Amino acid sequence: MSLNAWNGVLTPPLTSRLAKPRHTGWTMVIDKGLPISDTLSLLETADDYIDLIKLTFGTSALYPEEILRQKVQIIRDHGISVFPGGTLLEIAVYQGKTREFLSRAKDIGFDLIEVSDGTITMNALTRYRLFDLCRKHGFRLISEVGKKDPARTRTVATGTILADLANGAEKVIIEARESGKGVGIYDQDGGIIEEELAKVVQAAPVEKILWEAPLKVQQKILINSFGPNVNLGNIPADNVIALEALRLGLRADTLGSVCHGLPVTIPAFRSKPDFPATSEE
Repeated sequence: MSLNAWNGVLTPPLTSRLAKPRHTGWTMVIDKGLPISDTLSLLETADDYIDLIKLTFGTSALYPEEILRQKVQIIRDHGISVFPGGTLLEIAVYQGKTREFLSRAKDIGFDLIEVSDGTITMNALTRYRLFDLCRKHGFRLISEVGKKDPARTRTVATGTILADLANGAEKVIIEARESGKGVGIYDQDGGIIEEELAKVVQAAPVEKILWEAPLKVQQKILINSFGPNVNLGNIPADNVIALEALRLGLRADTLGSVCHGLPVTIPAFRSKPDFPATSEE
């Protein structure tokens, strides 16, 4: 990875960071309504470090149509995949408008769809029919596991992760919401629950998991645990450069791993099981 203005003088302390296009090490940005001018500024500065942009929640439904089309095209022109939040597809499923939603999303220019059931109830048959519909409409496909309301379920459904991968999801997102607190692998303060983390990474290859990790402390732990090419999502737009600095060892939080010889991967978490076509409801 080049250090641009410092190239030839300094090299990244963490040297294994993959350049784009990459199969792992994805950074997914959460976009809550950036205007086109801010989108252009973000991409001018940081497009090399962004793999996906999610127009989160149902926000893409609130843009003027021409602005939305222009924004999506700008992102695509920078070699970045863009998708509407999974909540919008859940609304389409709930309203019986799935095919119409996917056709409109394709027409607008989105190239990727996230299948989730963070709010609605969806059985396995419906979920994997959705997978098929997304592929038939020409979309790349990722999925998300976990409920947005932690009162509904507190543990990550590893069976669903395995079934999603078996049914063609490129990556599976582990739900953490925008706050990164009290959901999925995170406790009420945003700290990582080690038992939940271990359960996920012992069930599926780390490179197939995209951890929503909006907080720096989460990013630091995941990079120090799994290396600079861990997939991280729900990254605020103004945090992209800071995250890439973490990935390259250009911040004390990860430079310390290099200077003090600390491991940047946990071998016990590197199991790569087969993907049985089973699901946990």
